[in-house]
Amino acid sequence: MRKVAVERDLKPVSDFLTGKGYEVDSVSLNNVFTREMEKYDAVVVRGMNKDFLGVQDTNTSAVVINAKGMTAEQVYQAIESRLR
Repeated sequence: MRKVAVERDLKPVSDFLTGKGYEVDSVSLNNVFTREMEKYDAVVVRGMNKDFLGVQDTNTSAVVINAKGMTAEQVYQAIESRLR
C-alpha cells in the first residue's frame, strides 16, 4: 500500500486517495517537509512557489504534487503516473 501525506486543507483529495486504496495522512504545511517525509511515497500540497523548500534539492524520493487548480482525480492521476 502506498503512503501519501496530504495537506490538511485538501480533504477532498485525502478522501479520494483513501477510496483508491492509499494510506493517507493529513498533515499541516509546517510539518510536510521534515524528516518525516521519508516515510511517504508522495506529498500533496495546495500550492507553492519554486523557492518553497528553500533548497535546490530535497533529500527524499517522495514525489511532491502541487494540487493548485487540480481536481482530486487529477491529483490521483499525477501520483500514479509519477510513481510508475
